[in-house]
Amino acid sequence: MNLNILSPGEKTVAFVGMMIYMALVILVGLLYSRRNKSTEDFFLGGRSLGPWVTAMSAEASDMSSWLLMGLPGLAYLSGFASAGWTAIGLGVGTWFNWKFVAYRLRTYSHIAGNAITLPDYFSNRFHDSRKIIMTLAALVIFFFFIVYTSSGFAALGKLFNSLFGFDYTLMMIIGAFVVVVYTIVGGFLAESTADFMQGTLMFFSLIIILIAGIIEAGGFQEIAATISSMEGFGSLFTSHNRATGVGTKVSFLEIASSLAWGLGYFGMPHVLLRFMAIRDAKELTRSRRIAMVWVVVSLAAAVCIGVVGVAAVPQLLDGVKTGAFSAQSETIFIVMTQLLGQYSGILVVFVGIILSGILAATMSTSDSQLLVTSSAVSQNFFKGVLKKEASDSQVLWVSRFTIIMVAIIGAFLAADPNSSIFGIVSYAWAGFGAAFGPIMLFSLFWKRTTFAGAVAGMSGGFIAVLVWKNLVAPLGGPWAIYELLPAFLFSSLCIIVASLLSPEPSKEIEDEFNRAVGNQKQL
Repeated sequence: MNLNILSPGEKTVAFVGMMIYMALVILVGLLYSRRNKSTEDFFLGGRSLGPWVTAMSAEASDMSSWLLMGLPGLAYLSGFASAGWTAIGLGVGTWFNWKFVAYRLRTYSHIAGNAITLPDYFSNRFHDSRKIIMTLAALVIFFFFIVYTSSGFAALGKLFNSLFGFDYTLMMIIGAFVVVVYTIVGGFLAESTADFMQGTLMFFSLIIILIAGIIEAGGFQEIAATISSMEGFGSLFTSHNRATGVGTKVSFLEIASSLAWGLGYFGMPHVLLRFMAIRDAKELTRSRRIAMVWVVVSLAAAVCIGVVGVAAVPQLLDGVKTGAFSAQSETIFIVMTQLLGQYSGILVVFVGIILSGILAATMSTSDSQLLVTSSAVSQNFFKGVLKKEASDSQVLWVSRFTIIMVAIIGAFLAADPNSSIFGIVSYAWAGFGAAFGPIMLFSLFWKRTTFAGAVAGMSGGFIAVLVWKNLVAPLGGPWAIYELLPAFLFSSLCIIVASLLSPEPSKEIEDEFNRAVGNQKQL
């Protein structure tokens, strides 16, 4: 079967459908533009999100394009093991985040000076009058979100290049432009509403493509036969090596490394912000249930698409003689989407809609990242440190300028069409998870956590990710584990040691903590 399945006419129909979708997203931004009357409206939507939008926007902004491209690509290349354990870790991490962090963060962020950004919360939580924590948090967000945003732009370029043959760089820039426009115009409410739409589209796209792949492969028996012929491909404890064609046993450290992805949730600013923005903390129980259904089904479908793909479109990696992760494998979702068009000309209409799922996945994360980064620079650094008397209007203008600058830098970093989406996301995910995750948990659940502990933990986690990723992991063997795991543990150790060695928190800080704990309800 030729991988170029759709005819030129069918591709035109699909392309028009995708353009309509992008126009719709911009329209959402315009509709919400009039509701941004203050920085709290622009950055947090006035804490007015309902349970459905909270849940769906949190998960859509979380998963990004790697859910439809990176994760299926990893499963297509090496089988269930790495992708499966990563998905399990993410599912467990999602549940813990919603169950134990969401309610207390919503309550505590309001008690701690009505914080509207994550750096605001950390600074107010520890009564940081010198804004050291706020500045450090803003720098971490700026650095890692530039990296993270570039992965989304790369996905846009790959989508239009592999499907339509358009220039990768041009389409990557156009996609980035659309995201920038509706984020600048609409702010938090626009991107949360758009994320709700995009999360819904991603959910159904994954299910439909999985079904199409099963049909194309000839059913479950054919899929099982193909998997059994590839040593280790169908096992959670053995990884298939494309270079040798044999299975390699997955070690305990490798499993722990993949599961460690779940730790990242405790430090993801764009996810945690949704907890802070819900209109009523009591509605978080409903949001958690909605989110968990979405996450479990979506992760399972994404992994299965990659596995089913080896039987449905085995030609995708013909000629690839490497066991390393291949950027080419990340087009498996795109290729399988085109299968719909060969069954009936009518179905080609849905190809454009489903391929918009990749647009949705990319845009739902990129918009959140741009907005969080702009709030860190404008609200936390510009107003919090440089110009404390800055007006809301000035902060909003700095925010919009920041969005444009971050998008430009992100597009520059995404200029290489062979870059791995999964690899880029894993680096940024580790950075946030290690820098913010431990201090988020300790700030919410350990009263003895001090200002010194917060600074030590945040900076320690940030540095540990950089050191492990660039100096330790390249040594190979047991050192080649995902940098998030050792960095998270090191950051936690820094928090404990620094807090115990520094004076106890003031009575005022302890009283605020007790009020937050007193408002905690078992959800």
